[in-house]
Amino acid sequence: MATIVPYTFEKKEDSAVYFTSFVKGMKVLIATEKPFAAAAVDGIVEILESAGHTVARLEKYKEKSELLDAVADIDALIVRSDKVTADVIAAAPNLKIVVRAGAGYDNVDCAAAKARDIVVMNTPGQNSNAVAELALAMMIFMSRNCFTPGTGGEIKGKTLAIHAYGNVGRLVGQKGKALGMNVIAYDPFVADDSVFEADGVEKITTIEELYRRADFLSLHIPATPQTKGSIGYDLITSMPKGATLVNTARKEVIDEAGLCKALAERDDIKYVSDVAPDCCADLCNCAGKRYFATPKKMGAETAEANINAGLAAARQIVDFFATGNRRFQVNK
Repeated sequence: MATIVPYTFEKKEDSAVYFTSFVKGMKVLIATEKPFAAAAVDGIVEILESAGHTVARLEKYKEKSELLDAVADIDALIVRSDKVTADVIAAAPNLKIVVRAGAGYDNVDCAAAKARDIVVMNTPGQNSNAVAELALAMMIFMSRNCFTPGTGGEIKGKTLAIHAYGNVGRLVGQKGKALGMNVIAYDPFVADDSVFEADGVEKITTIEELYRRADFLSLHIPATPQTKGSIGYDLITSMPKGATLVNTARKEVIDEAGLCKALAERDDIKYVSDVAPDCCADLCNCAGKRYFATPKKMGAETAEANINAGLAAARQIVDFFATGNRRFQVNK
């Protein structure tokens, strides 16, 4: 059974400064079914306690009821991939801010939070390098026959297409260029062409052209009502012979029926993902070594990213309570 571990200040001198900060402090819960690294937790606690807040931890919990109980008296919540649903929000009458330690925030019910005037933030950029490195590693892994015997290929000289040119996409592009790849990118939300020009990346104006030219397609779009299921049969089968689709985004953006059909009909196309699709068994049967997925989502699973995201979450909570800063709010 998971337990909630309260934290208090180590120094409890009888001083007005200490007492005032303690009484006025907010209670912050770190709720992580998959805990942060110990160094990250230590840093989070130090940041929050130094600002006068108290910290509680709920780690490795198995039942949602444990989370519902834990949020009953908190003012702020830090999570990783934990699901902050409407009933979790309803069970936290004092909740003022939720910070998702990472870039994606589809595990938080932003609408339910907004209805309560609860601020939801992410920590953009903190996991970016870890995800970018994984994307390139997956390209090499697939081009080398999943490291099994046989003649593979090289990624040098191939066209790397990037779908969404944000923090992760730009890093993937930079690393791809360093490895000798030709990099193109599509992102209608990046209006400034100089961003692409500065990176030596060719800006593509349509999704169709992006996929049609991609030897390797690195996918970085978020899971939104508009993007869920948007990558399907037509786009995948338009890719060149021997192309590889790399998904370090979310499994929900893939039309799985279309993906299965495409890989069944095109015995040259490959798909690799850091989160297994629901149709994993079907893909294993029809695609063999042309398909690979990690057992659990691991894009941000590095010690460095783990610490960076956790500390950023703590600093954003401190700044929010101290100054009202909402810079990274995602549910405006």
